[in-house]
Amino acid sequence: MFKKKLLLNYLAFYCLFTGLLGVNNLLAQENGAAQYLENDFWDSVRFGGSLGLSFGNKQFTGIIAPSAVYDFNEIVSAGVGLNAAYAKQGQSKATSLGGSVLALIRPLRFIQLSAEFQELNIHRKYELIGLDLEERYWVPALWAGIGYNTGNVVAGVRYDLLYDENKSFYSNAFMPFVSVYF
Repeated sequence: MFKKKLLLNYLAFYCLFTGLLGVNNLLAQENGAAQYLENDFWDSVRFGGSLGLSFGNKQFTGIIAPSAVYDFNEIVSAGVGLNAAYAKQGQSKATSLGGSVLALIRPLRFIQLSAEFQELNIHRKYELIGLDLEERYWVPALWAGIGYNTGNVVAGVRYDLLYDENKSFYSNAFMPFVSVYF
């Protein structure tokens, strides 16, 4: 049952991602979109990403997520990213390393919608009933988000559609974010 649900989620993401890329063809008739088609490839690439730190009662989490996106036009962008995270709570430790593909849509100048598929390798060390345990595994994450765009900075919230409380690196399916691109 889980594999069927996972397959349906992958299929939904693929349809969303290819649909977003197809929007560029629909907008190619507009004068603003023609300017992007004439530019050099690297003129339309932006680099940036996100940093995150969280402190609490005997808890620490740090995340770095650099990425690069290609602006097809003023509305649609797509790209790739890397993700590295470390978390410690008491004696338990976890690291996460992975990559992602992402799509961004700005239907209004100040609103950004996002979809991001991540594949993360999780490494956990923890103590259970006096035993030191360790596990490694891969886990997917499919984020859908909305943010407020202020030029180079976007702040918002995203939700992991594939969230599994036993396997996901993050403690919650909802996550606030701040991203910067130049």
